Amino acid sequence: MINAIIDLFSNYTFQIVALGSIALGILTGVTGTFAVLRKQSLLGDSIAHSALAGITVAFIMTGTKNTEILLLGALIAGLLATFIINSISNNTRINFESAMALVMSVFFGVGFILLTHIQKMPDSQQAGLERFLFGQAATILQRDVYFVIGVTLVVVVLMILLWKEIKVFSFDPIYAHSIGLSTQFLNIVLSGFIVAAIIMGIQMVGVVLMSALIIAPAVAARQWTHSLTGMTILAAVFGAISGLGGTIVSSLINKFPTGPAIVVIASSIVIISLLFAPGRGIINKGMRQHDAKQAFEADMAIINLLTHQLLDIDAHFTKEQLQEACIIDHHREGKSFDRLFNNLKKRHMVERVDDSMYFKLTRVAKLEYEQNRGDQL
Repeated sequence: MINAIIDLFSNYTFQIVALGSIALGILTGVTGTFAVLRKQSLLGDSIAHSALAGITVAFIMTGTKNTEILLLGALIAGLLATFIINSISNNTRINFESAMALVMSVFFGVGFILLTHIQKMPDSQQAGLERFLFGQAATILQRDVYFVIGVTLVVVVLMILLWKEIKVFSFDPIYAHSIGLSTQFLNIVLSGFIVAAIIMGIQMVGVVLMSALIIAPAVAARQWTHSLTGMTILAAVFGAISGLGGTIVSSLINKFPTGPAIVVIASSIVIISLLFAPGRGIINKGMRQHDAKQAFEADMAIINLLTHQLLDIDAHFTKEQLQEACIIDHHREGKSFDRLFNNLKKRHMVERVDDSMYFKLTRVAKLEYEQNRGDQL
């Protein structure tokens, strides 16, 4: 297995595809961060699906499968779709989400109709256009990779230069406008970043799955940090890991396409983040809720026992006597009482008196009672 991986990393084709996938992952991670924060995740989907119309129109007009020309068509279609979406949402009563869904459906429908028409043409020039649906990373060339890296560097540099303005605009566009920032310009810049990322990734991932690569790294990064800078960096890292991991998986598993493999890895990172991230992770939240429930049960048990005078504050008592008091007050017995008793000991509210069979309430329990009842013991 190790030898296979070493041979894999020595393969020139793998190096080219892996480098391109890593650069694409960084680009989509960085740009997707602001799409997620601005709640415009569907914008990437709309632009990606709209690009198919641009690709097919470019082929019909030129009759060539030159990648640069087809991607230029995709770029024009993506920018046009973005302009139409913003125009509809700004000048009509249709909200932004509905405008995105409408434009995506129309552009993708037109693109699919034209693709079907192209495939029925008698010549063989049209063969291979369907690769833009799901991507075909193996077809990318060294110049394509360098182009992706160049676009990634340009986007990252521009983002660093406009970092403060973009940050303010993303969180509060009204405030950004009030302090003199051009919100229209910043909106165009961020939309342009997303369009650039999608156009760069269409050849490798395809129009159908491209939106997932825009959203997934940012969503995963959001679970691990509260900092915008940290989220952006983490999203870039997760995107790079997805690109490299997907390339490795597709190379080791026969007939496993690279584009879907990259998306599967990215989705796996999202699932892991949703489950295990500290603070926001489902498991971590569940543990905190469980601890809070146990703390509440312990506090209420002590408060009720003391309030109803079923237990004296300074008395020594056996476990059985405590259980009898709990049965009277809470109807707790068996496993329910054992869980409560262990919880009281865990929270240092009950402690054993020397080495005897007796227990007593600790100062922690007394303080809890004072805070909740307002009584001085």
